[in-house]
Amino acid sequence: MRDFTKCNEEFNNYKGSEKKKTLIYNGKKYLVKFPDPIREKNRNVSYINNAFSEYVGSNIFKMAGFRTQNTVLGTYIYNEKEKIVCACEDFTNDIESLYEFENLTLSSNPDKKVETEISDIMEVIEESKNLIDVEETKKMFWNMFIVDSIIGNTDRHNGNWGFMLNIKNGRVKFSPIYDCGSCLNPMLDDKQIEKLNDVEVKNLAINCYSCLKENGKKINYMSYIKEMKNEECNNAILRVFNNINLDEIENFIDGIECMSDTRKEFYKKIIRQRYNVIKDVYDKIKRSI
Repeated sequence: MRDFTKCNEEFNNYKGSEKKKTLIYNGKKYLVKFPDPIREKNRNVSYINNAFSEYVGSNIFKMAGFRTQNTVLGTYIYNEKEKIVCACEDFTNDIESLYEFENLTLSSNPDKKVETEISDIMEVIEESKNLIDVEETKKMFWNMFIVDSIIGNTDRHNGNWGFMLNIKNGRVKFSPIYDCGSCLNPMLDDKQIEKLNDVEVKNLAINCYSCLKENGKKINYMSYIKEMKNEECNNAILRVFNNINLDEIENFIDGIECMSDTRKEFYKKIIRQRYNVIKDVYDKIKRSI
């Protein structure tokens, strides 16, 4: 575990709701996310395990072959208490800057507010053909959707995915994956997890909703995938599934020293449940080809 307490600190320019610092570690800039005891006012909603969610979610994307923000678990002494934090390496530089999708929505149609309705997102992508590679962007979006469904990311909104813009040559490419702190049920603490029976764990795995919407309703990841109605989503399953190695993911989770065995087993169970659903759909798609 790395100790970030004595790292040099810079002014923080990163957005987001949880407490964070900008620190320099080994010559590199990191956004360091802190556990978030109470995120929402007047509600006892705790994201105390968001550092684990960020770290595991990001690394599952990386294991599946995505360009992903590097993340490091560590500690930070804050108000005389040691906190487990997740340090996220800044992947921008003097040449490449991040252009989030929400900025693209502002330039596509000023008369329409675009949130997370899938048809609106696809429309913005189509309308931005002079700026981005439309087909590649759609592929990456749906590839990202499949892995988000595995980790149960409930907050892949328009401000936490986007593009890297090369300011020298104007080239644009899909950005590394970043901001996975809302996956893997960060609101559940270990005591709550211990009380869950197998049926309740399965329900949490299966009844997980994306912030993406269809016809105004949030999408249930597993139901949406099982329906097989979206050809682009089906094609993403064909592209991504074989890159998801369940043994590799479980071995990675088992190797996280600062995480309790209770949380490790919970993560492995819900990921396995979702993996099996996607495997069944993958097999059906393959048989239909």
